[in-house]
Amino acid sequence: MSRAMPRLFRRSGVALALSIAVNPALSADMDQIARGKYIATASDCVACHTAPGGAVMAGGLPLATPIGPIMSTNITPSKENGIGSYTLEQFGAALRKGVRADGKHLYPAMPYTAYALLSGDDVEALYAFFMNGVAPVETSPAETKLPFPFNIRLSMAAWNLLFLDNGPYKPDPAHDAEWNRGAYLARGPTHCGTCHSPRNLFMAEKTSSEMAGGDVGFWHAPNITSDANSGVGGWSVEELVTYMRDGHAAGKSQAAGPMAEAVDNSLRFLMPEDLQAIAVYVKSIPAAHDAVDTKPVFAWGSPSDELESIRGFALPQDRDKMSGPQLYDAYCASCHQAQGQGSFEGGLPPLLHNTALGRENSNNLVMVMLEGLRRQPDVLMPGFAKELSDTQIATLGTYLIQHFGNPAAKVDVGQVSELRAGTQKSMLVPAIRVAMVVGALVLIGLVVLWLRRRRNRAVVVQH
Repeated sequence: MSRAMPRLFRRSGVALALSIAVNPALSADMDQIARGKYIATASDCVACHTAPGGAVMAGGLPLATPIGPIMSTNITPSKENGIGSYTLEQFGAALRKGVRADGKHLYPAMPYTAYALLSGDDVEALYAFFMNGVAPVETSPAETKLPFPFNIRLSMAAWNLLFLDNGPYKPDPAHDAEWNRGAYLARGPTHCGTCHSPRNLFMAEKTSSEMAGGDVGFWHAPNITSDANSGVGGWSVEELVTYMRDGHAAGKSQAAGPMAEAVDNSLRFLMPEDLQAIAVYVKSIPAAHDAVDTKPVFAWGSPSDELESIRGFALPQDRDKMSGPQLYDAYCASCHQAQGQGSFEGGLPPLLHNTALGRENSNNLVMVMLEGLRRQPDVLMPGFAKELSDTQIATLGTYLIQHFGNPAAKVDVGQVSELRAGTQKSMLVPAIRVAMVVGALVLIGLVVLWLRRRRNRAVVVQH
């Protein structure tokens, strides 16, 4: 047994139940299984394929999309309910082409467009790990039920023709080995673009706007291009590595929502040289600039408070009429301090120079106030969804932005209500349906025109 294998297993904190009773139909050694576990950890498979309180990799987690929730599947080696009957070729087809063993298409909520870049060796290692290193779970998640026409899985074949590139990743000779390793990891296993790249009408990543910012359910995955103001151009490679490893970088940002999950489940377990390679690659991505970002998103805010305006004044009987300073003093100041400077030892982050308040898109700020933040092993911010009304959240959010953030941003009651309810208005479904109706009418028109011409030709022949 090599020395590398135990190190990989020690580095992984993802709670995967290992049963190394090797499948006799599969020839896999411990090193290959360990490599597969490392790639699975880098790919953060556990985040989507494990429901809260559910068995690891057994699926059942509804993934929010603009066209409705997509249910993650059981990817344990259960032959009845999981992928235990998959051959290596079928596993590779699902992973890199989005086609299940039964021939049905997966939805690209499963980032097979990124996994298409995986090398053959990594696909084989993943297969060895899932077949030998994951405990089979005999549960079957609920089926995905999307509105018409998205419930027609065969339509994904056409989508794949348009938006699925054939892999695997080919190194760019214009860059060194470190950059290419970072490009492979960022574009492939860690699938950064799945969250951080905007999408077109057909929900495909806009490759021309790589990492320029996108939406993940009700969270916003920010611009991480090399732009100095809108992206991470003002971050050092070391700061990016620290952020990916620890979930925070002093004077810059702290992870929350899906990014916190990525750190806790995946990125913090990657080897330092891989984190370094990813950071080097990210720093090289062409800049995408938003005109509203007149200075770096982490550079906003200065210490200030309005304590004098609330001292000696009773709280209003109608709590929805509490002022921003009153709400801040009641719910924020004990941790973030009176002037937003954070705790002295840095354990509780400052609100100054914090990207959470520096972006025009304020969804993440609202989501953190509603849901709080819980990260391993001991990072905790309580959520206030049960304590504060939509009006109070909007008032507090506006106060935070005005004092510590980008004044171009705003928080309004409607936004808070929508995010609290877990609903988002999307024009995708009606737009696609309208397009289908228009297409059908055009097709009918062409058929009618063809029939008329055919009839006219028949009349001419008779004469």
